[in-house]
Amino acid sequence: MKDRVTITESLPATAVVRISRATFDPVRFDAVDAMSRKISGYIVPALRRLPGLLHFYSGVSPKGSMVQVSIWDTDEHAAQLSSLKEMAVDGRRDMESVGVSFTPIVHYPIDQTWTV
Repeated sequence: MKDRVTITESLPATAVVRISRATFDPVRFDAVDAMSRKISGYIVPALRRLPGLLHFYSGVSPKGSMVQVSIWDTDEHAAQLSSLKEMAVDGRRDMESVGVSFTPIVHYPIDQTWTV
């Protein structure tokens, strides 16, 4: 087992995790992965302008699913993504054009953290 590095991070008591999930036919993985990388060119700068964003992660699986996980200081700040044009209009349109179907987005209050 490799040595692990523990990173200590203090999150606001009001912090939330925002989870956006989507699915697609696995045969479309290359197109979906390429589109995900393409849209990051306009989504990342838009995200950087939003107050309250602490972390943002995105992943596309060759098994036919993708996820975006973001950590926000408050639920109200997390809700900004639902009306961010680059995400809610442009990104959704471009991802749907390659066969992606989105599931409802969920915000979870962070009530526990662990470091390993």
